[in-house]
Parts: sequence; structure tokens; C-alpha cells
Amino acid sequence: MEKRQIVLDTETTGLEVSQGHKIIEIGCVELINRRITGRHFHQYIHPEREIDEGAMQVHGITLEFLAGKPNFGQIAAEFVDFIKGAELIIHNAAFDVGFLDAELHSLGDSHETVGRMCEVIDTLQMARHKHPGQRNNLDALCQRYEIDNSSRTLHGALLDAEILAEVYLAMTGGQASLGLSSESVMAGQSANANGANDIKRLPANRKPTPVIRATEEELARHDARIAELEQGAGSALWRTSIRH
Repeated sequence: MEKRQIVLDTETTGLEVSQGHKIIEIGCVELINRRITGRHFHQYIHPEREIDEGAMQVHGITLEFLAGKPNFGQIAAEFVDFIKGAELIIHNAAFDVGFLDAELHSLGDSHETVGRMCEVIDTLQMARHKHPGQRNNLDALCQRYEIDNSSRTLHGALLDAEILAEVYLAMTGGQASLGLSSESVMAGQSANANGANDIKRLPANRKPTPVIRATEEELARHDARIAELEQGAGSALWRTSIRH
């Protein structure tokens, strides 16, 4: 069965939806069966209010830039059509979903909440579970999973959604994104015909994995322990192995 996921990010006029702050950019990237399809939804939105200076320093979007852009009501139907029924993947989902629900609520009762339209996965909570006690913002996760985010000097909703898609695939077992189906493998098709170009190769200058060998003292203690075991169990098979 085909599984459709949407990686989503927003930029806003400020941090608190309770203070009337609004969405000014939405970026969505589509995944089908863990493959990035190339389909996306991206829209700048005029918030019809001022943008906080602190928020502007994060995303670089000014009210002058948004002049002439549609308001949320003008793009809502297209946005809902794009996400409805999909599984949403969002970093710090409570923030984005809170803003989206507030925008949808402002349009009246004709629109459902995000939680009623879609299942939501929060990659921040997922990362905190996998990497407790560590930094788990998007930049830290890119570094941890060796994902290039060098183009990310400012936050941007579509760029962040694209990066988060790569992070999510890596964090949940990235090889599944290659699209190598069991049918194609059984048919004897080569990997090159099924997305081998998507493989993330390790950098050539990557440091080799260190090999830690046992000390003479540790080897002696090991031999003594094996001798104890042999007294009750007979000759140990691993005694015949070649020690490196």
C-alpha cells in the first residue's frame, strides 16, 4: 500500500500564536514510500500585521518582501488539498500545528484541524528519544547524520522541509528511501536502475574506525577464565581459533 508523507515547515511573524502572530511561509516536501518525489508546496503569505524584529533576524523575511503576496485564506484550499490524508513530519510539531490550526480556525468552521486531517510525527520528540541529553535542533541533527546544510544561512520553510526530509530518512533508516522494492530485486534488476544515485556515500577523508586490541594482561585473564570453564566442560572450541 502506498504511504504518503509530507515534511512540513513554517515561518511566522513571531513565536506566540496566542499573541496573534501569523504564518508568513509554508514549505512542504512529499515522500511516497520513503522516497522524495519532487512534488512540493511552497507559499509566501502576507500576514496582515507587523513581523517581530527577532523573527525577522531568524528567517530574513520582511513585510516589504511580502507585499502583494496572498493571505492565508487565499491559499488555504490548495494547502489543505496537498496535505489532507498524509502523514505529516514536522520538527517541533506543536509550534507549526498550533499556528496552522489558528489560521484554519480564523476561516470558520469549514476547515478541520490539522490533527483531524493528518497523523503528525514530531521529529524533535523522536530525536530526543533517540539521542537523550544531546542537542537535537535541525543543525545538530544534520551534523550527526552527515547531511549537508551549508546553504542554510537563514531559516526558510521549503529549505528546512527539504533538509528535514533527509534527516528523517536518515534517522529512521535512510536506505529505505532508495526505492529498491523486493519485486525489482527478485527480477534481477540492478541498483543503478532503481535509484543508486540517491545513495549517500561517506566522504573520502573520513577517519577510519579505530581498532582496539586486548592488552597482554587482558589476554592472560581471558585464558585463565577459559581454563576454569574447561575443567567442567572439556576442551573449548575457540581454543583452536587463530589469535590476531
